[in-house]
Amino acid sequence: MYTLGDFPRDPAVRQGWIRTLQNMQDPTTGLFREATHHPIHTTAHCLAALELFDASPLHPCYDLRQYVTKEGLYHLLEQEVDWQNPWPQSHKGAGIFSCLTLTDMVDSQWKQWYSGWLWDHSDRENGFFYGGEGEKQAKLYEYMAGGFHYIFNHESEHLPLRYPERIIDSCLWLMENAGSNHMLKKCTFIDVDVVYSLNRAMRQTPYRFREAKQALERYADAYLAMLQALDYERDECFNDLHLLFGSVCCLAELQAALPGKLISAKPLRLVLDRRPFI
Repeated sequence: MYTLGDFPRDPAVRQGWIRTLQNMQDPTTGLFREATHHPIHTTAHCLAALELFDASPLHPCYDLRQYVTKEGLYHLLEQEVDWQNPWPQSHKGAGIFSCLTLTDMVDSQWKQWYSGWLWDHSDRENGFFYGGEGEKQAKLYEYMAGGFHYIFNHESEHLPLRYPERIIDSCLWLMENAGSNHMLKKCTFIDVDVVYSLNRAMRQTPYRFREAKQALERYADAYLAMLQALDYERDECFNDLHLLFGSVCCLAELQAALPGKLISAKPLRLVLDRRPFI
């Protein structure tokens, strides 16, 4: 609703949304939970939704206080995140940043610890992030989809990426081989992952700029064709609000990346340009 420019304005209606979201929080742990994602991800997701209403949770995130120290943060990134499974595990590694910054539980020093660790663990081969030991086992698209979550945290703080050129190389290769990397197939999140990662890396370097712009143009054409071919009444992914949200976010980033390419009645507003977490 926020992305489409149809966010509630009536104070009473907004308060109903806020109250519903706040009541989803466990008052004992301070976390939000649901079946499909890690509690840190779900908590970050709900806190970020509240932020769209300029609202806060009713309780501190009690169970996340263990991560407000440098030792606690680094233990999470080094011991609790499985870097051989980078996509779902980024929900923890990136989600902790959103949880603690959206609730003002940490200061600028903590943010420097976080961004410094990611700088030191930026992957010089693919441009994303790797904090594990030994050779990487996952496929490139998994490191990209996981890296996307850390990149939008960087973007929220206006921080530099260590290897934006390698991110561009990786995203262009993934786009050229989209069919084998789960892209351009349905309403989901991996498309916004690659579009956002490429577009934001392009802002930090002129490397392969024209080629990357052309790749985004082709991707937009293919993505729109895929969406327009869906059976809107019966397509399960289109009718899943979580997955549909991913697609709408992708459209918003493509619209911003390609002026004049995607025209909508109201300009689309990517939630990530307001605060971190998707």
